[in-house]
Amino acid sequence: MSVPRLVIAAPSSGSGKTTVATGLMAAFAARGLAVSPHKVGPDYIDPGYHALATGRVGRNLDAYLCGAELVAPLFLHGARGCDLAVVEGVMGLFDGVAGQGELASTAHVAKLLRAPVVLVVDASSQSRSVAALVHGFASWDTGVRIGGVILNKVGSDRHEELLREALESVGVPVLGVLRRSVGLETPSRHLGLVPVAERRAAAVEAVAAMGAVVSEGCDLDALLALARGAGAVSGAAWCAAEVTDSPTHDHPSRLAEKGTSSPDPSAEKCTTRSDRPTAKTRPRIAVAGGPAFTFSYAEHTELLTAAGAEVVAFDPLRDEELPDGCAGLVIGGGFPEVYAGELSANERLRKSVAEFAERGAPIAAECAGLLYLCRELDGAPMCGVLDASARMSERLTLGYRDAVAVGDSVLAVAGTRMRGHEFHRTVVEPGAGAAPAWGVLSPARRVEGFVQRGVHASYLHTHWAAEPSVARRFTERCRTS
Repeated sequence: MSVPRLVIAAPSSGSGKTTVATGLMAAFAARGLAVSPHKVGPDYIDPGYHALATGRVGRNLDAYLCGAELVAPLFLHGARGCDLAVVEGVMGLFDGVAGQGELASTAHVAKLLRAPVVLVVDASSQSRSVAALVHGFASWDTGVRIGGVILNKVGSDRHEELLREALESVGVPVLGVLRRSVGLETPSRHLGLVPVAERRAAAVEAVAAMGAVVSEGCDLDALLALARGAGAVSGAAWCAAEVTDSPTHDHPSRLAEKGTSSPDPSAEKCTTRSDRPTAKTRPRIAVAGGPAFTFSYAEHTELLTAAGAEVVAFDPLRDEELPDGCAGLVIGGGFPEVYAGELSANERLRKSVAEFAERGAPIAAECAGLLYLCRELDGAPMCGVLDASARMSERLTLGYRDAVAVGDSVLAVAGTRMRGHEFHRTVVEPGAGAAPAWGVLSPARRVEGFVQRGVHASYLHTHWAAEPSVARRFTERCRTS
């Protein structure tokens, strides 16, 4: 499938990737193009801004969580029917999983997608040296094509002149120049940017401002031409209905044999199965949302739907009861620590969740969901499903994890291997129950999380596209519990 595409990268974090990528998405969308937004790595927050810019779901491309073989299929799935795809990178261009070379780096994903890279350079403290920097990045790995540079935080016309003059000898075109602008700053806190759901009106204004600045400072025609020269992406689009049809994990090679590629711009076709259960047998699965629970991969809902579930949203900050007819709960990540008082004040819902768990109903909780199920969070009463307490910590826990299911649960059978990601500044004590959720194999061996009755609660964020049996198993448990 041929999808015009660009990867927006930088020499390091803090160079302006998110501003430029989101601004480009907004600028091209304002031109009437259907723009598919993507983010390299596990981050949940940037895709929320991408969604505002494009009107489409922001999707992640993570070669560690999902495997390199799924990057192109997941990309094609998200980009169905689009005129252009913009992929925001992670960290520095060549920064991957520690000790594993280029794995999961922006460069790795760019290679898998055969996509040209636009390098965003913070030029605020340099002039002629920019040429050495860009030359180094352009020549470091010949498998990565640096198609152009966008200079960020340029101070003046004279500064721009010096930078352009220096880059003439490198052979990499300057496709944009952005001046220093404090108005484009997006507020951050302990785990990165403040999510869109917590500042909707301000976020809409910020994205509009990014689009205006990027539209004025960048050569959109040249960028679009670069994207259109990317050629075809090999393989077939990922399809939730296809991978949930089989009791074993479907790899892209098998999907290609089935011819699952589709021009359908929506995901509906790939969440529809000919043998989908009738409404009477479709379990209703409630997924937590709202400002406190903003972390979710779009493919999870698509997989649950394809497995035969009816997925409904609820907000633990506002809703005092679980949705009618609820047969299962998915409580993902987010910032419950920011809303601990409000979550605690919603006593009716906390009691409803506790009673739901007591009945043995299936509950899948990740990170923020784990905290919500504890007895307390920073002294504020939570649901009390788990005999554990949670508190904020000064220490940041961050990194990829290789894990195995210790025992059977509503999500997996014992021995199931999954890759996950941890990103939190909280501590749960104890860190594991009598029946742990996962045995972490690397970077250090330990057990973590809780499995009790129908509950699976853990700090690990996982991507179910890597193991579709998780969604099938959870949906079936909801149907039969």
